[in-house]
This record gives sequence, C-alpha cells and structure tokens, in this order.
Amino acid sequence: MENTFFNEVFSCLNNAECKLLAKYVASPYFTGRSYLLPLLEYFIETRQQGGELSQEIAWKKMYPNEAFDDQRWRLALSNLLKLTEGFLSSQEMAEESGLHRQYLAQALRKKGLSKHYLRNLQAWRTELEQHPQRSADFYEKQYRQEWEHYRFLSTDNQPERLNLQEMSDAMDAVYFARKLRHACFSLSHQAIFKAEYRIELLDEILVLVKNRPALLAIPAINLYYHCYIALTVGGTSESAESRETSFQEFKQLLFELGGQIPDDERRSLTLLAINFGIRQLNSSRPEYDRPVLDLYQLALENGLLLENGALSRFAYNNIVAIALRLGDMVWVENFIHEFKPALERQHREITYSLSLARLEYTRKNYREALLHLQVSDYRHPVNNILAKTLQMKIYFETNELEALEAHLRNMKTYIRRQRSFGYHKENFMNIINFTQALLEINPFDKNELENLRAQIEVTEPLTERVWLLEMVGEK
Repeated sequence: MENTFFNEVFSCLNNAECKLLAKYVASPYFTGRSYLLPLLEYFIETRQQGGELSQEIAWKKMYPNEAFDDQRWRLALSNLLKLTEGFLSSQEMAEESGLHRQYLAQALRKKGLSKHYLRNLQAWRTELEQHPQRSADFYEKQYRQEWEHYRFLSTDNQPERLNLQEMSDAMDAVYFARKLRHACFSLSHQAIFKAEYRIELLDEILVLVKNRPALLAIPAINLYYHCYIALTVGGTSESAESRETSFQEFKQLLFELGGQIPDDERRSLTLLAINFGIRQLNSSRPEYDRPVLDLYQLALENGLLLENGALSRFAYNNIVAIALRLGDMVWVENFIHEFKPALERQHREITYSLSLARLEYTRKNYREALLHLQVSDYRHPVNNILAKTLQMKIYFETNELEALEAHLRNMKTYIRRQRSFGYHKENFMNIINFTQALLEINPFDKNELENLRAQIEVTEPLTERVWLLEMVGEK
C-alpha cells in the first residue's frame, strides 16, 4: 500500500493511543461515517500482527460489496486523517492544565450564568495556585484567567471592580520571562553559529528587571535574567572574579528554583550553563571544573541529560574527564558503570572501555589502562585519537621511549589522513609536537625548559596543557 499522510501519522501512535483513537472514531459525536471504524480497526489489527497492509482488503472492510473507487478511497483516508488529527489535538488539550476551566468559564459567561461562572472561577484559581511550577506558561494562564474575569466584570456593570492591575501584572510577567528566555537562547545560538539577532527593548528590560524586586521574585524571570547576565559577562573582558560570580549565582538559582519550571526549560537552562562552563574550560579556566560537574550531577539526578532514554557519549566523556581532574574517583567509577547502559548502542563499549582506561591511568594503574584500551576497536576518529593520546601519556610516564617515538609517528600519520578533523587536528598536532619537544629537550638547560613552558602556556588549542606543564616540571 502506498504511503499516505494518514499512514505517516498512524505509524507514530503507540498501542494505547490506537485504542483511544478507535473509541474516538467510534463516537457518533465526532463522525457519522460508520465505514471509517472498520478501516481503522484493520490498520490497527494488521500493525499488531506485524502484517502488510493491503489496499484491496482495506477497501473491503469499508465496502464489502462494492468495486474499488480510487476517489472514494482517498476521501476515506483524508477523513480518517482529519479524525486522527482531531484526536491528537484533543489529547493535547486534555493535558493542558486549566484549559477546560477557561473554556467552561467562557461558555458560562456567554450564557449569563453568573453563579456557575463564579464557582468555576474559584475552582480555576485554586487549581492554578496549587500548580507547583512558576514558568512563563504559568503566568500566561494567569493572564488568561484575569482576562476572562475582566470580560465577566465588564458585562456585569460593576466597573469599580475591574481587575486591570492584576491583568497588567500577569501580562508583564509573561512578556519579561519570554523575552529573557528568547534572549538567552539567541545568545547561545549566536555563540555557536556566529549569527546576530536584534532583540528590541532588551536593554530597557534588563534595567527594569534589575531594579524591580517584584519581577525578580518570579522564578522564570529570575532564572533567565541571571542566565543572560552570566552568558554576557562571560563573553566580555570582565574580570575572572566577576565572570565567576555571575556564573555561580546563575548555577545556584538553577539548584534552588529549577524545580519551578517545566523539565524542558530546566533542561535547556542547565545545558546552557554546562555549555558555557565547557567553553570556559576549553579556554584554560580550570576553576569551572567543579561548578560544571555540579551541574552535570544535577542534570543526571533529574534525568535532564537523557533523550529518549539515551545519554550522549559526549556528555559521558565530559563528565568522566572533569570528575577525574577533580579526583572524584569513587563517584566517577560508579558513574561509568551505572550509565553505561544509557549510552547509544553503537558507541557503548568503546566509550565505556575508554573511560575505564582513563580512570586507571589517573590511578597510575598503567597496565590496566592499556588493557582497557585494547578491548575495543576505536573506529570513530575522535575516540581513536583520544585513546592514542592516553596511550602516548602512558608511554611517556613509564619511560617507554622507543615505543613512544613510534607511537608519535603513527599519531601524526593518522591525524594527517583525517580530512575533516577541524579543531581536533590542530589541537592534537600541538600535543604531539610538545611531547616530542619534551623528549628532545636538555633537562639541565633551564632556559630551554622555561621557553618550552612559556610556549605551552600560550598555545591554542591545547587540551593537554595541564599534563604537558606537569611533565615540564618533572624535567
């Protein structure tokens, strides 16, 4: 059977949704076309049995005694698609907190049922106040509530009771929270893709929020305001102390107020903070190790790093590297084992064995580290070069000079063959060249050592700067 719009939508439904859709289509309230239910039941039954759909059988389910008509067939699929879209829409509306109360209030107001309206309004307000989150969406719902009540009061001929201030406050909360949220995401995207965005009135909003304690008391505004300040301070020539203060304040608010915004927004904010911290670490600012690991741990505890149950290998590698630098050996070993099943299947064993190798290397268990490196075939170029770099460090620290010389030559050859290595090519060539220089330097010539140290300190990019400086210090 040819692929259609209906087939595409239907294939995304789970079994529970299929059952509910069948009840929806069976209801005469939504459709008077009785032939559509047998058609849908055929689709559901065939999928459950893992069979192939047949256009001929599907037609017979609708019209057992009629010849196939292509126009009527396409019309049936179109009608079934509309019903499915209506079902999906109703499911979303059912999950939207307060939407039922809003439309009920509107209907009661239009019919002039004041007592019923006020009883529903009170229940609506109670439900909203009891909601644990205080995101921009919360204040949007509060604004809708005040707007609906304003319309009721306006028709009740009692102008002295108009709720214009409450309506204005809710509108301000929605606007400022969403404007600052947009500014944060624009700033983050701008840093990665070198794009530029014009955000009108942002400077005025920042000043107004800073000087209005009532606005900062709103969790969504407070979080996005400090997120924006942290990101902008970090991107300027501000002192390291000022940058660190802004970042720590934002991080602290994530811990204190994060539970008051939806998980998708909390996840986005946490990733913004983590990515900002990673950029600082890549710029040789080790003071960000602890706060970034704190954020990773917060995200892990709340399931914010998992997408469809999977953990990115990049996040996994970052967490292991930072925790090892901080010396959190027990915690990182538990993490490596606990989150191995969450790694994407195609990268699982490689990422896991490389992480165990890094752990044993940090413990100076060099033999065990090399054994872990031999477990997997590191076909992915980045994993491969990370494994080669770790092996290089082990050879250097164990004084396996002949093996090291050959290994450095192999690393150079491998890197030169990688055409799309980008940033990694320059970084790892710098690592190799400095390691080679360490091998050739006269350890008794202080001037040579100081010159090499100075070059290592200023060369970019250089992810193994700390290790190289340590090796210079041991000469």
